[in-house]
Amino acid sequence: METRELVKKAKSGEKEALIKLIMDKKQEYYKLAYVYMKNQEDALDALSDMIVILYESIHGLKRDEAFYSWSKTILINCCKKMLNKRKRVIYLENIKEVEERQKQEELIESKHQEILIGNYISRLKSKHQEVIKLRYFLDLDYESISHILKIPIGTVKSRISIGLKKLKESLGGEEV
Repeated sequence: METRELVKKAKSGEKEALIKLIMDKKQEYYKLAYVYMKNQEDALDALSDMIVILYESIHGLKRDEAFYSWSKTILINCCKKMLNKRKRVIYLENIKEVEERQKQEELIESKHQEILIGNYISRLKSKHQEVIKLRYFLDLDYESISHILKIPIGTVKSRISIGLKKLKESLGGEEV
């Protein structure tokens, strides 16, 4: 049966005519979908989407002889739509990998900074190193440092101030 006759029958609601039209060119449709989707499952999904659209829209086809070019355009659009959806999907494994990589990089950066600061602190006089480590590494208050070192609170504050000033200078920072 001629394509135009089958299209007319399909337009009038004959499902078998639409199936015959599609089956006559099934290899061409599949190859076209496969070129876009690059795997069998997605190509078949795109074909099934195309068939649904053809069934719902065939009555709007103006030129019956243009059925195959019209249907292939619909198939291409189905493939493109599926590919765009795929781009928007973010897999949890990818997010976890990125987060893990960021944590590792942050840890490395943190350790690098600790080593760098440690090097600069080691250049200070021991009395300044001691109070800075107690204050900022162990988070002790002035009074506790005073009791531990058996020195007045004023001396603790003075040593911290001088130590920080020297540390800033050696790091290339502005003076306080």
